[in-house]
Amino acid sequence: MILKEIIDDYYKEQNKLRRKGQKKFWISDAGECPRAVFFKFKEAPQKELEPNVLRIFERGDYIHEKIRRVLFSKGLIQASEVEIPPEEIISGRADAIVNINGQLYVLDIKSVDGRKFQTIKDEPLIENVCQLQLYLHFFKIEKGILLYESKDSSELKEFVISYNKEMVEKLLKGIENLFEKVENDIIPARLSDYPYNKRCKYCRFREICDMAEAGEMNWQDFKNKIENLEKLES
Repeated sequence: MILKEIIDDYYKEQNKLRRKGQKKFWISDAGECPRAVFFKFKEAPQKELEPNVLRIFERGDYIHEKIRRVLFSKGLIQASEVEIPPEEIISGRADAIVNINGQLYVLDIKSVDGRKFQTIKDEPLIENVCQLQLYLHFFKIEKGILLYESKDSSELKEFVISYNKEMVEKLLKGIENLFEKVENDIIPARLSDYPYNKRCKYCRFREICDMAEAGEMNWQDFKNKIENLEKLES
């Protein structure tokens, strides 16, 4: 092999750089497992993504660019890859804000594999709705569009979402509570339906989550436990 190893190493290094230094809650974390988000902040040990998986993620970026290019050509995009106004503990960047017949919409583009695409029938994924609701809140726009494209077939599905104040207030309260736990080194409890929640199956922190207690626990104590185990194994 001449190039494969070089290319794979590139993606591994890029992934490590992306993981470092998270200081704020990303809107893309909305609807995710609080314990997994906590572990990301603490740069806890996690299962490394294979380079081919990282390249699949990169393909999603190309899909976003393609769709934005089409919308630009139609004169619909008011702003592209626009950051939310500065916030103390939250950051995020919307794919676009579009103007359709005088109505502004926040556009959030999602590329998914063909199997997941087929499961999205009458309503979008709740975690995507959570993210879009936060964008609507910070941009003060009443409606948004969730646009899904299948990576396998290039089929499209779209959902128009209206701002839900009650949902946003609940999300913001959850974010504030999680930040308090991050600052005070308190690991959140596992999901109530652990380990059967679909997020547990693919979670990169599954191994250390299994090692931790089900309820809340002190991060420094748990970190010491992990480090001692690693010393024993080495």
